[in-house]
Amino acid sequence: MASGYEFFRYRDAAGEWRWRFKAPNNKIMADSGEGYESLRSCDNAIDIIKREAAGAAKT
Repeated sequence: MASGYEFFRYRDAAGEWRWRFKAPNNKIMADSGEGYESLRSCDNAIDIIKREAAGAAKT
């Protein structure tokens, strides 16, 4: 079953790809903070976050 959390990809005003991580209530919890020239680069950033977030330290 899906959790309702999702990554949303979009193009910004400069034509670069960005991502937002949205909660089930549609609130933005995180964003890319930078634009990517290609959709593949944007997807790679999302994949890194998905892979590494569980082990991230809380400081």
